[in-house]
Amino acid sequence: MRRRQFLAATGTAATFGCSGCLAELGRIYTSDEPPVLSNRPAEPYIPTHVEGMNPVGTADVGDFRVGVFYSYPHRFWVMDEEEGDFGTSLTRPARSADIHLMASVWDPDTGVVVPDTGLSVELTRDGSLVSEEVIYPMLSQRMGFHYGGNFGLDGDDTYEVRVNVGAASLNCFGALEGKFQSAAAGRLDFEFESTDRNDIPYERLDEKKGDRGAAKPMQMESVPLGHAPERLPGEPLGSGTASNLRLVGTAISDPRFGDDTYLAVSAQTPYNRLVVPRTGLSATVSGGGHVRFDGRLEPGLDPELGFHYGAPVPELSSGDDIELVVEVPPQVVRHEGYETAFLEFGTTTLSEPVSRLT
Repeated sequence: MRRRQFLAATGTAATFGCSGCLAELGRIYTSDEPPVLSNRPAEPYIPTHVEGMNPVGTADVGDFRVGVFYSYPHRFWVMDEEEGDFGTSLTRPARSADIHLMASVWDPDTGVVVPDTGLSVELTRDGSLVSEEVIYPMLSQRMGFHYGGNFGLDGDDTYEVRVNVGAASLNCFGALEGKFQSAAAGRLDFEFESTDRNDIPYERLDEKKGDRGAAKPMQMESVPLGHAPERLPGEPLGSGTASNLRLVGTAISDPRFGDDTYLAVSAQTPYNRLVVPRTGLSATVSGGGHVRFDGRLEPGLDPELGFHYGAPVPELSSGDDIELVVEVPPQVVRHEGYETAFLEFGTTTLSEPVSRLT
């Protein structure tokens, strides 16, 4: 295998989008979290439980808009690598953890989620530091790509959340060109009461847990979750699956991408079309008796395409043979249901008609 270098907040708890929620279960968290399943498939699966979350608020931070939310402290899986093989390691919340704090970043004008910016958070009270934990780039079935970590607090009180957002490591096109090039900082006030946290909906999924599939994403007004478009602009090139990722290709001829036709590939979760950043993806394009392109696809952001991987390819057409290689699996921390997926190197050929996608 080849391997190259690689909102306005709603003001209410986010809803499940599923029935049977038991409000009293909202008081069960952390130590009473269901045990990790022993028979998990090596692909996306239905987790043991799902949770809602409460909004802290939103702030405009430079070119970005940032939404901050919180839920119960909970486990997640961090990426690790040993001799070129990738896996995940379980991280449980410390006893001192009071919340799982989450942040999403998007463009306020287009609503496009902006991944891969880098983000840090500090919690202070009356000017004194209360908590400064590692906040990870994460992927969850309920929220898609976001940043998150478990934080300890010092009782019910008003805290200040300081958010630092880095410049985006992306090629930006169209109305997004020239944006997100500089780091910026912002702040929000966070009024925390443990009773509000304990009333966040919490539901066990005992009948479906471990089944292949995914829980439904949250339903939030004015807060984008990073869904890929149902239909990509341009000329469809087909789709394929590698490393459990759905890879959907399109060819776009538009001046905003340069003089050559632009090969764009949307890397998505297989059930809810959530975009998956931080992946090393390359392509080989052959046609007319010669190789038109053989190289890395760079992460990009466009108002119509959203987050994608792409490169200019001279004379690209739907009749070309297009091989895609996942050379570095997604380097994101995983919430339950994704920790066994997206870990392999993989190769696929774009061939399945896009109209068959679900």
